[in-house]
Amino acid sequence: MTRRLVWLFLVLILVFLANMALPFLIDDFYLRLVKDVGIVVILALSLNLVLGHCGQFSLGHAGFMAVGAYTSAAITTVLPGLMGISFDLAWQQQLIFIASLLCGGFMAAWFGFMVGLPTLRLRGDYLAIATLGFSEIVRVVILSIDSVGAARGLYGIPNAASFLSIFMTLAFTVFILQALLSSRYGRYFHAIREDEVAALAVGIRVPSYKVMAFVISSFFAGIAGALFAHHQCYINPSSFQFQKSIEIVVIVVVGGLGNNLGVIISAVCLSLLPELLRELQKYTGGHDLRMIIYSFLLIVIMLVRPKGLFASFKWPLRSSSLK
Repeated sequence: MTRRLVWLFLVLILVFLANMALPFLIDDFYLRLVKDVGIVVILALSLNLVLGHCGQFSLGHAGFMAVGAYTSAAITTVLPGLMGISFDLAWQQQLIFIASLLCGGFMAAWFGFMVGLPTLRLRGDYLAIATLGFSEIVRVVILSIDSVGAARGLYGIPNAASFLSIFMTLAFTVFILQALLSSRYGRYFHAIREDEVAALAVGIRVPSYKVMAFVISSFFAGIAGALFAHHQCYINPSSFQFQKSIEIVVIVVVGGLGNNLGVIISAVCLSLLPELLRELQKYTGGHDLRMIIYSFLLIVIMLVRPKGLFASFKWPLRSSSLK
């Protein structure tokens, strides 16, 4: 734990230095792209906990992201107007943003508990269908709530998700998840992933730990959604469709199930790849072939590296409890 705290402190210093240097090194477009990548990494790590480490196939992360995004955005936009409160000072705006971030995470965790309690007794495809159904229910319900914009979307969200806040959140996410996975709970998750029957036979409370993993995963998905809302400054239900869940599943699978470092590298590469392929349009007569090439590369990766492109990548510091 001491070594992890040292690494966390060094990473936070690096984030502070990058926050001061990046505005002078890259333009606003690429800075927004970097922040997008940071949010995707948080979302991918949250799914990797339940899919990669616990072995539960969930397709509902877009729903948890939507819960976190709308909860956080409502707190910073709708709630102050209803209460007649004005947050004019910078420290007040940051305080309400941090509070909304946590509320978005906890609301998503509560929904994760309510969904996970009855559905995590299911396995495989049945669990995937159940979580997918939850994600679609969330999206349809949001479409009928006029106070948060319904189909119009929610406008006027403060642009509070800075590079510093996103990557500090990412650093704490990695720290918490690595500490969790290096504890006995991480060993329980891995045992459940390998064989639920054997885990039950040795006394592990499989349903309880599956729900725990699902709740923690949902919390960080809600945090990612809250950051997404305050980064884009506008959200609508179409931002949280089925395709969003599939994108995150692809990132986790390509990175290597259960490998947090591989998932981080995969999230960075797959988030930047469509933008890099954009340059090909000038050589294809203006035709946008990005998604065709992107899909072809994914097929090749799965054929050549079925366990993930970065499955062999390991953290430089690993706990002896998991060796």
